[in-house]
Amino acid sequence: MEPNPPPPIIAAPPPPPPPEPTYWQKVMKNLGPVGIGLLFLFKLLTKVKFILPFLKTGGTMILSIGAYAMLWGWQFAVGFVLLIFIHELGHLIAARQCGLKTGWPMFIPFMGAVIALKEAPRNAWIEAEVGIGGPLLGTLGAVACEAIYLQTGNQMFRALAYTGFFLNLFNLAPIGFLDGGRIVSALSPWLWIVGFIIMIGLIIVHFNFILLLILIMSLPRLFSLFRAKTEEEIRYYEVTPIQRLKMAGMYFGLVAFLVYGMKLTLIPRAALQ
Repeated sequence: MEPNPPPPIIAAPPPPPPPEPTYWQKVMKNLGPVGIGLLFLFKLLTKVKFILPFLKTGGTMILSIGAYAMLWGWQFAVGFVLLIFIHELGHLIAARQCGLKTGWPMFIPFMGAVIALKEAPRNAWIEAEVGIGGPLLGTLGAVACEAIYLQTGNQMFRALAYTGFFLNLFNLAPIGFLDGGRIVSALSPWLWIVGFIIMIGLIIVHFNFILLLILIMSLPRLFSLFRAKTEEEIRYYEVTPIQRLKMAGMYFGLVAFLVYGMKLTLIPRAALQ
């Protein structure tokens, strides 16, 4: 007796295709990822004010290193830009301690760097404090380079030390917007004339476009010595004798130390050959 054959397999009909989503269903489906993306972008933009200073300072530092590296090689260029950064950091710290709002340093190849004060100093004493902050910390940076040289014998660090001493001494020239011009505003603005004479002498001995630019940009302050002062301007330059004595000691003491530092770290030409 033959077994009964198995019943035939009948395939179930395929399910009907899902209905085509409407336009609004497509919109609502994509709103989730888009919303998350927009939320992320919004949070990123709220932090831009913290990111931009680093981009400005870091980007211009890299640009300056590249420019100086073409002249002196990248190792010296890195050290040189760091010395400038330390100098500018001194201004920033001094300004913040005086309660002034400032921006972060911005580097300009072959011109150095600048820190924008978002509010003007209230008097000549504060202006002098901000002015001397850069050379003070910058001098410590040069001393650190000399210390590294004494430990390692690497002459590049002695060259950086000499360069640091020179740059900070140059910035102490009592003229215009240089640090020295800001510092002597608390001693006697008439010292700007001394700085003007020094700058003319430097231009005659060794002409340099940057020196000429400094001289030209310093003329407005120099001319202000010979016009009548408003009461507000008179109050601006009112400094107590103790403050004047303190700033004079720091200024002339720092000048003497920097001259000694340059003499100490000068590498004789014979050693370079």
